[in-house]
Amino acid sequence: MSEKYTYAGAGVDTKKAAALVGDIGELRRRTEAKRSLMQSFGLFAASYDLSGYKEPVIVTGCDGVGTKLELLLEHDQLEIAGKDLVAMNVNDILTTGGDPLMFLDYVGIGRIEEEKIKRLIAGMAEHLESCDCILAGGETAEMPGIVPDGVIELSGFCVGAAEKADLIDPSRIEVGDKLIGYPSDGFHANGWSLIRKILAANPGLIDDDEWVPFLAPTRLYHDAVAGLREKSVDVKAMAHITGGGLPENLERLLGDKGADISIPKWDLGAVGKILSFLEDQEAVNTFNMGWGWVAIVPASEADTATSFHKGARVIGEVDSTGEVKVAIEN
Repeated sequence: MSEKYTYAGAGVDTKKAAALVGDIGELRRRTEAKRSLMQSFGLFAASYDLSGYKEPVIVTGCDGVGTKLELLLEHDQLEIAGKDLVAMNVNDILTTGGDPLMFLDYVGIGRIEEEKIKRLIAGMAEHLESCDCILAGGETAEMPGIVPDGVIELSGFCVGAAEKADLIDPSRIEVGDKLIGYPSDGFHANGWSLIRKILAANPGLIDDDEWVPFLAPTRLYHDAVAGLREKSVDVKAMAHITGGGLPENLERLLGDKGADISIPKWDLGAVGKILSFLEDQEAVNTFNMGWGWVAIVPASEADTATSFHKGARVIGEVDSTGEVKVAIEN
């Protein structure tokens, strides 16, 4: 008689996965303090009632943590990975003028490890709770033989909405408008392939007590956006500064215009140890250089746009050159 096989015997335990969903229920419920799903959590898809909007426009985005995840796993910073995943998606939604409403995650793992996944979700829930975005669902895929032990795959997806009249329109940008920079907390979740190469060639470069701040999670910039709204600033565009740094991310918004930017030397913890191995232009074209969020506003409103946020400052001006030039102050 031929051997009888089971799914669990092949390395996939569906009962354990189902129990895990129940275990993270309290973490997920924290994200529904101010917004709620229309139907119950746990169905095959999530729904949200948009009737509170007059002319709702859906905005969506997806992103991951990138190769930073390798170092986060190595240094047991799973909560930071969860926060990075949320911020990389939510910040992109915020650039449109939209409200981040629902977030979904994808976790691929060789075998279900409850504590690791709970810690990832805990980090996600903390960031989501702070910006009133619901953890609406997700997928935990147990893939023995495909995802190696000790490795986790992460992707995130965010759905938001905006009133049609409130959508940010970068085509309104004019020469003379000011660029307002809002400070980052570190490298965030981009440029880590380069960082990892530098670290591999220079073992011991980062001291033991520097690792956690060096791996700081991507900031959520919902506070900057909320402040701009509260002050009724005429925001013409907003950029989340990720891969490609200030030049590439601002070029998306400026069309045939350019910008002249001047920023101070980035001096934050162990960041300088990495930057010391790079020419300034390479660093500028890779990292956020201390400015994770940029808003473009009329010159007459620049003071208002910086007044409510510690560390915010004018970092540049829109010009007609068609090129984004970034200079680092001595």
